[in-house]
Amino acid sequence: MIALVLRDVRRGYGSGGATLTLGFFLLVAILFPFAIGPDAKLLARVGGGVIWAAALLAALLPVERLIAPDLEGGIFDQLAVRGHPLPIVAAAKIAGHWIAFAPPVIGAALLSAALLGLEPSTTVTVLAGLAIGTPGLAALAVATGALTAGLRGAGAIAGLVLLPLAIPLLIFGAGAIDSGPGGLKLLGAVSLLLVAGAPFVSAAAIRIGME
Repeated sequence: MIALVLRDVRRGYGSGGATLTLGFFLLVAILFPFAIGPDAKLLARVGGGVIWAAALLAALLPVERLIAPDLEGGIFDQLAVRGHPLPIVAAAKIAGHWIAFAPPVIGAALLSAALLGLEPSTTVTVLAGLAIGTPGLAALAVATGALTAGLRGAGAIAGLVLLPLAIPLLIFGAGAIDSGPGGLKLLGAVSLLLVAGAPFVSAAAIRIGME
């Protein structure tokens, strides 16, 4: 399982995922002021929500390559034959994706916060929220990748599946900027629930895809 985690981490960074995430965030941070105007106070007030929305959209970027290549290559069949429970395998995939996904997101969010003119206290809250919420986003991404593996137009379908399910993370993550520790606790509860349930949903979807 450790080898599977490390393999996914190497694949995540080796495929340019970190660069893509960083570029995506910076593009949002640069273009957003053009949409609402150069009002510094307004940008600072809504910047935290913008960063969370960008994190949610960035979670969609690698969905198609999380499960489908291994399912098509027979990796899950080999792991199942060797006696590895699929929920544990899915949990390893989530861990690997989170390690490859969260640091670029948090780093890009820090740069975006500076570009949007967020206060230091707000920036700290946003970064803490992302550290708590990204495991839930990674779990949702892996579960969505398993549910849409092998489908035509999987990327578009993944967006329809993932975005509604991630709304609680977005609400509590952005809300924690104003509500403080209470909002972070709610965000942590939602993230933990997703991390606990996603391996079983992913395993069921992978098992169907193997048949």
